[in-house]
Amino acid sequence: MTSFVAPRPNPRARLRELLAAPGPLIAPGAYDALSARLVQQAGFDVVYMTGFGTSASLLGRPDVGLLGGAEMTDNARRMAQAVDVPLIADADTGYGNALNVVRTVREYEQAGVAGLQLEDQVSPKRCGHMAGKAVIDVEEAVAKVRAAVAARTDPDLVVIARTDVAQVEGTRAAIDRALRFADAGADVLFVEAPRTAEDVELVATELKGHHLLFNWVEGGQTEGLTMDRVAELGFSLVLFPISTLLAATHAMQAALTTLRQTSSTAGAPMGDFDGFLQTIGLPELRADEARFAG
Repeated sequence: MTSFVAPRPNPRARLRELLAAPGPLIAPGAYDALSARLVQQAGFDVVYMTGFGTSASLLGRPDVGLLGGAEMTDNARRMAQAVDVPLIADADTGYGNALNVVRTVREYEQAGVAGLQLEDQVSPKRCGHMAGKAVIDVEEAVAKVRAAVAARTDPDLVVIARTDVAQVEGTRAAIDRALRFADAGADVLFVEAPRTAEDVELVATELKGHHLLFNWVEGGQTEGLTMDRVAELGFSLVLFPISTLLAATHAMQAALTTLRQTSSTAGAPMGDFDGFLQTIGLPELRADEARFAG
């Protein structure tokens, strides 16, 4: 990580460069500033702010539309400030109609995100890999994408348009809707939760020529594919939205079980204090402190 006060590269232009490069861009999910830093320190070129993880970390509740736009924007702002790489942020449904989408895009831009994801579920929405989803009318969904594209003040801001209609009306309907989103100006198309490998292949074939997103959700509704196959199909961006959340939760549960059973953390899966201070950037802060003191 760089100095706390060092100038940072333009994250939006960088994200567009990464999307244009060959091979899928892998974006691990993060849910707070710490997990975002860990993603960057692991060597990844982009971080994804997961709405599922944000709801779990802020509220301790599932992703069923409980968070509002202000809470999501605040989380995005903290995460964007914690890393030097581009941040893509979940913006759910845009938190209202097309006019609300305009405000959401402006707020996310000011927060420093490089790209944002909008979806076409009814409000309150739910995680894309949960059952019982419902979507808004296609014309309203297209209008919200059009509003998002028009609202950005930085043309490099990447607009990702997601449709959840596959679970409701089938994969073909999702492809048709995604094409409408492309016509409205979306930079990346995201068909959520196609069930089978054949469905994924149909999406990739019918939407060839567009930047496509594949959502890799452990235990989700989409049949597992290898990364090689995802690359062969031409997906530009692959999200791993909940991997860090599941790993962190498992590790904390294990440590707490050890503490409860033994009244000690000896043998529990954890790092050391000094190493953690290195991870969260104490040396850089100390160097800046000395610099300003002369």
